[in-house]
Amino acid sequence: MKISRFTPSQIAEIQSLFTSTFSDSEGPAEGESIGQLALEMLNTTDSADLQCFIASEEKRIIASIIFSRLSFAESDIQAFLLAPVAVLTAYQKQGIGQTIIQFGLQQLRKQDVELAVTYGDPGYYSKVGFEPVSTQQVPAPMALSMPQGWLAQSLTGAKIPTISGKSKCVPAIAKPEYW
Repeated sequence: MKISRFTPSQIAEIQSLFTSTFSDSEGPAEGESIGQLALEMLNTTDSADLQCFIASEEKRIIASIIFSRLSFAESDIQAFLLAPVAVLTAYQKQGIGQTIIQFGLQQLRKQDVELAVTYGDPGYYSKVGFEPVSTQQVPAPMALSMPQGWLAQSLTGAKIPTISGKSKCVPAIAKPEYW
């Protein structure tokens, strides 16, 4: 398995990966929604605010992860939001998801990003170093339907800071249906 940064020529395959993976696990409507999210993020987000990585095997993309900038009105902390991530159904339960997440986090560390945040299953993301945080500690850009899924990880080794003020995510994911 090879992990690398995506190239624009791979956007359609990445969209297909997200669509099929989420269709298999959450149903066709969710698959279509997350596939469209990935497409919109990759096509409309400024490259300075986006990090996307792929895992491939025999020239086929089997996993992908997208990180996008999360900014705070009253703090200059460098933060990125991990969402979404997908591993093709046939390749799940082999540690590929955790491997590509760790790879992505390491790339962010190299760019002096201080904080990674995600919104998902605490049981899964705790395996790669995320811990629950409140929206009072790290403000979410939208109201959360499952506050227990708001998770963060310091990429500097320091304690996760308490950040005051509002947060803002990239436009593609700034829609209530994703939160």
